[in-house]
Amino acid sequence: MTSYTQTLNPSLEEELSPFSFLRPELDRVETLIREQATKFDPAVEPYISYILNTSGKRIRPALTFLSGGATGELSDDHHKLAVILELIHVATLVHDDIIDGAEIRRQAPTANAKWGDGLSVLLGDCLFAHALMLSSQLGDKVISEKVASAANDVCSGEIIQTQRRFDLQLSKSDYFDIIQKKTAALFAAAMELGARLNQQPAGICEALHQFGLHIGTAYQIYDDCIDLVGDEKEFGKTLRTDLNKGKLTLPILNLLGSASERQREKLHRLLIQKEPLDVSTLASIADYAGSIEAAIDTGQELVTEARECLTVLDESDHKEALLGIADFLDVLLGGCRQ
Repeated sequence: MTSYTQTLNPSLEEELSPFSFLRPELDRVETLIREQATKFDPAVEPYISYILNTSGKRIRPALTFLSGGATGELSDDHHKLAVILELIHVATLVHDDIIDGAEIRRQAPTANAKWGDGLSVLLGDCLFAHALMLSSQLGDKVISEKVASAANDVCSGEIIQTQRRFDLQLSKSDYFDIIQKKTAALFAAAMELGARLNQQPAGICEALHQFGLHIGTAYQIYDDCIDLVGDEKEFGKTLRTDLNKGKLTLPILNLLGSASERQREKLHRLLIQKEPLDVSTLASIADYAGSIEAAIDTGQELVTEARECLTVLDESDHKEALLGIADFLDVLLGGCRQ
């Protein structure tokens, strides 16, 4: 199998390229996702179609298929679950763009840029409702409840993060609670429920849930580090925006923890006054590089714990692919080191 360590390109298309055996599943789910627009009222369909036709990373469907394949056979219900989780994810992106005032996503105007915040809120709501309706068709009440719980976690995480912008009392525990909800919850649901659809015992389902939770949390830490050290041309998006929006990520929390009292006061003042903060400003305040290194270490520790969760699985191409995702994320985190 092709090694993940051949590239630091962050796109999931590159990340999934070794998994040629998954391509038919991902192609099919892509078609199913886009077909969902036809399930809406004709007056609403064009809006939903626009949102769903943008090319996404589809990592949640990929995890659903890898979990299902590692624990048995893939079924139509695995494809339905993949669609459901992706619809929830897309709905959160629509709402995120409104909150952040984003105008471009994946080289296309966002829904709020095209039609305004009010209509975009309702479009996100429609996608949430549609996803939950689809989950009721899986014939397993527990799965429907867990899908709804994951959707609630994602929304709660976004609410708490928005509520606590520029909150200098935010602790690392608070930070992990936020990112586990807003990012890792759907990763964990994909892994756990992919196995549950194959009637796997509770122990295996929980181990895979934990794999998704660890990988999702580590991925968010990587994303937070990239916001500070990444190259905008390489990543194709605006970087160094988290601080200006008041999002206190793990590298910044590490920075605050390592700073002297005088340095913390200076950083607090800059944050409260919402002054633009660039890398040179941060580097002059405290151990900036060391704070990023510590965040990377934390992310890589989570990846190690994620690998250990997979010991419950028998050997298979799907298990190897899950280990490959962990290896690839480990490399991405390492690439953030200064």
